[in-house]
Amino acid sequence: MTSLSRKALGISLIAMGFSSIAMAEAKFEIYGFAQLDYIQDFNRVDPTWQDTLRPSKLPTSPGDFGSDGQAILSVKQSRFGVNASTPVSGDTLSTKFEFDFFGVGDDAGQTTIRLRHAYGQWGDWLAGQTNSLFMDGDIFPNVIDYWGPIGMAFYRNPQIRWTAMHDGHQSFAIAIERPGDDVDPGQLRTIDPDVVANAQKDEKYPDLTAQWKMMGDWGHFQIAGIVRQIGFETKTAPHEPSDRETGWGADITGSFKMATGKLMLGVVTGEGIASYMNDGGSDMGPEGTLGDISAKVIPLTGFLVYYDHNWNDKLTTTLGYSQSEVQNSSLQTDDAFKRGQYASINLLSTPVKNFMYGAEYLWGSRMSKDDSTTHDQRIQISMKYSFSSLDFFK
Repeated sequence: MTSLSRKALGISLIAMGFSSIAMAEAKFEIYGFAQLDYIQDFNRVDPTWQDTLRPSKLPTSPGDFGSDGQAILSVKQSRFGVNASTPVSGDTLSTKFEFDFFGVGDDAGQTTIRLRHAYGQWGDWLAGQTNSLFMDGDIFPNVIDYWGPIGMAFYRNPQIRWTAMHDGHQSFAIAIERPGDDVDPGQLRTIDPDVVANAQKDEKYPDLTAQWKMMGDWGHFQIAGIVRQIGFETKTAPHEPSDRETGWGADITGSFKMATGKLMLGVVTGEGIASYMNDGGSDMGPEGTLGDISAKVIPLTGFLVYYDHNWNDKLTTTLGYSQSEVQNSSLQTDDAFKRGQYASINLLSTPVKNFMYGAEYLWGSRMSKDDSTTHDQRIQISMKYSFSSLDFFK
């Protein structure tokens, strides 16, 4: 049995376990979709990430990843999930597990099971992995590209969350979330390779996030914030050199209903927040001169403007633009990420329930610290077949 087969069997056993809960009159749903993406890339990106358009994964110089033009077929976006809820002491206890097949981290480039959500919630308290409070999933546009716009905060993170207020018109929540520093050693790799080889992240405290949201028939408006400590230390005693700095961020977003669609806007800014962004940049980098080197939390600003348009009840178009830019530290290398741009337009059709197909044009660019720039253009054609157990047991 392959590793993927063993993982799939494990998911099936989870689903069977939840079925026993359903027998106790709890609400229960198995859902997901199978999706095939055919991508015709006219330029070239890092082959590990060719199934999606991430501007940070464009080459720093044309031709670094080979000649232009690649044909890609992928099922990595396919998804499987389980929702369950049951009454407990006058409130609802709900649980969610969700997976897709888009490998990241050590599994980058692989078609393998990737955990998206795994959390439980009872009343005002939530614990587990889900969307960070320092993001707004409601402004993610209806694109068929997997990764989506670069200039928005988008991060699923293990957390403990308390929702202090939720009355149907507005909500307020705070959370502690798993810290995850992205420290760029930059030119220290050549200046002092021993320091880089013995350095490690120093994550003494969880990240603190908060979110206020107002919603209505007109759409929604949200303000989110984050405060976090970013640092590094040497592995062996006396653990020097080391440094710790404070990162912070603010995310202001909203969606606004129009006569035939929805406008989505967002701006995010801060220092040391790149690891919460959808793509691009580092939280911390080396600053100063050869004789006086310190660590700097890297400033970042991103924005998104997208519009979802409904031609009729079966045909939609989404178009928009997004950008993220960092202020590099002085001792980051010349090829460090500086600015990314992302734009797309699509035409999607849902001729019958649970089936969608369509085409999307995507453009992206990457600028490095030395202002060198590369671009990518691609066409993506996707077919998506959705399912839900609720369709079978009505």
